[in-house]
Amino acid sequence: MVCFCFLINQKRKVRQTKPVAGTCSRCGRGAQVADMETSTTFCRIPIHSTSWKAIICSTCGALLKSYR
Repeated sequence: MVCFCFLINQKRKVRQTKPVAGTCSRCGRGAQVADMETSTTFCRIPIHSTSWKAIICSTCGALLKSYR
C-alpha cells in the first residue's frame, strides 16, 4: 500500500512585535522581537498551528533568531 502526502500550504504570520536593542546583521537597521505563528493546511483544512517567538529585522524582514 502506497500513501502520498502533499503539503498544500504553510504560512508564517507575525502577530505582535516589540522593539529590541540591537541591529540586523544583514542591513544594519533596527530589530524587533515578534510573536510568530506557523499554520499548515492540507487540502484547505488547517491541521497544525504552532506559536513561537523570533527576532526579525524591521526593515528587510530577515529572521535573525528563533525561539521555539
